[in-house]
Amino acid sequence: MKLHSAAAGFTLIEMVVVIAITSVIAAAVAVFIRLPVQGYVDATRRAEMSDIADTALRRMARDIKLALPNSIRVTDGGKTLELLLTRTGGRYRTTGAGFLDFSQTATSLSQLGPFAAGVGQSIVAGDQLVIYNLGIAGADAYAGDNSAAITSIDASSPNEPIIHFSAKQFPFESPDARFQVVQGAVSYACDGAAGNMNLTRYAGYPITPVQPTAASLAASSAARALAASNVSSCAFTYTPGVTARAGVVALTLKITLAGESVQLYQEAHVSNVP
Repeated sequence: MKLHSAAAGFTLIEMVVVIAITSVIAAAVAVFIRLPVQGYVDATRRAEMSDIADTALRRMARDIKLALPNSIRVTDGGKTLELLLTRTGGRYRTTGAGFLDFSQTATSLSQLGPFAAGVGQSIVAGDQLVIYNLGIAGADAYAGDNSAAITSIDASSPNEPIIHFSAKQFPFESPDARFQVVQGAVSYACDGAAGNMNLTRYAGYPITPVQPTAASLAASSAARALAASNVSSCAFTYTPGVTARAGVVALTLKITLAGESVQLYQEAHVSNVP
């Protein structure tokens, strides 16, 4: 006697029912997963925007802290900030051999005490020696009133190195016999189309009495580095102090991505004691 088994498999109706149930389950899972995934993407984007703004403002604050006293200036309606970046500083001899005589033209000064490790070697010919910068007519490093180009360093006496510079009669003595060495001008400019700007750091351009604008810097041969992109707005303001206290630079930077914005605000203090 032979037994015949029924053919195994799914009917078309059963397959349609399984597909329909699977589709319902997939749609339900997608609804529950989409929001957490979108939330993660949004949080990542906001963190990226915050990081862009924070890094740029920290870079600006670091340069501002190294600015020559009374050298901060702002133009372009608060979108371009310029400063003279110092490399080092010290005190000069006011009496004895090698003292700096303000009554006549000088070509060198003796520094009291040695340079910090590596600082003397970092000074290069062309750096500017500045004494008592007040940022006003007659004592303005931008105009060259109180600055001279350094030509060489004589460190044969390490505890009292001699700085040689181009012939200059400095107009004013520093009450504390202080000098600064300026390596050059630096500008931060928000340039580009309104609402979609870049914050750019410019350096290596000539020091001039008139502050350059974002447009003139962009058209120049100045070295540039992108500090922040996707900038929708920025504002730099400078409140100068007096010689007894610090000035304050207020920095506001707004970054926009995918219709969302992050705005950061930071204040940087700069010593205006020349």
